[in-house]
Amino acid sequence: MIISNSTVSADNKWLQLASQVLDGVDVSFEQAEEILASPNDELLAVVAAAFRLRHRYFGKTVQLYFLVNAKSGLCPEDCGYCSQSKISSASIEKYRMLSADQLLEGARVAAERQSKTYCIVISGRAPSEREMTAVETVVPRIKEELGLKICACLGLLTPEHAARLKSCGVDRVNHNLNTGEEHYAEICSTHTYQDRLKTLNNVRDAGLELCSGGIVGLGESHRDLVSMAMDLRTLKTESIPLNFLHAIEGTPLQNRNDLTPQDCLRALCMMRFVNPSSELRIAGGREKHLRSLQPLGLYVANSLFVGDYLTTKGQAPEADYQMVNDLGFEVTM
Repeated sequence: MIISNSTVSADNKWLQLASQVLDGVDVSFEQAEEILASPNDELLAVVAAAFRLRHRYFGKTVQLYFLVNAKSGLCPEDCGYCSQSKISSASIEKYRMLSADQLLEGARVAAERQSKTYCIVISGRAPSEREMTAVETVVPRIKEELGLKICACLGLLTPEHAARLKSCGVDRVNHNLNTGEEHYAEICSTHTYQDRLKTLNNVRDAGLELCSGGIVGLGESHRDLVSMAMDLRTLKTESIPLNFLHAIEGTPLQNRNDLTPQDCLRALCMMRFVNPSSELRIAGGREKHLRSLQPLGLYVANSLFVGDYLTTKGQAPEADYQMVNDLGFEVTM
């Protein structure tokens, strides 16, 4: 097989960038943008270079997460992508906070599905006292019975909220930045990007780990995506879920469908290069947008949600286990 000089040059270029990162030199804003703008002919070279970073920090392990929608709908916020927001007319199930027994049962399912972390998510601007008490009650039970790590996603948090979550045994808090600061007002008007940063800082000050990522496909620019990735690097975010917009009928973004599988892979690669040692999770929308290229995503990311998302379905867990096994990777507990 004849390999063109241009192909060799592209391979070297991306491998050299990976070597730079492994030597402790941060990727620049311009270099991150270049990853997102790379041509499809160079995609496998970019993925291979990103795999060097993934392998250095995580080997061939894959961490599985299981998510429970502990309170659905009834949200006063106007996030344009969300089927649970006050401006959504999407046909979804709506209910108040699940009981402690229901949350514990969800945790048992998470353990059965080889998940390392159980994610408790509620809709809303911020947790009520009743909701905080429910989390404080059930988390010790889950940890004692099943030994799972707990990630709580409860909306905007005060320092007191964060301290209480730490005290009851929550390991990390999820609060996504979702997009770059300059683009944020285009997707939500009821709170700001700075509100989200404040919550993340409150969480960090309480001694909790950070889980924060974003959504690709909201109409953002490459600059917006890189800006978000850089902010996550500044925050030293331990866990980064990267979602791909699953446009839901009844939401303002219902007709947006701009992504290709290649776009999704480039976004994952950029996030890995900017945050090389952070756990990177392929989150909502992967089945819809990565499609048959999902296995390539795991050469870059090291984590998956197994099962369903908040109001959309995921693929069967057995398909995820098979994908991990086919790649020669292993699920880590």
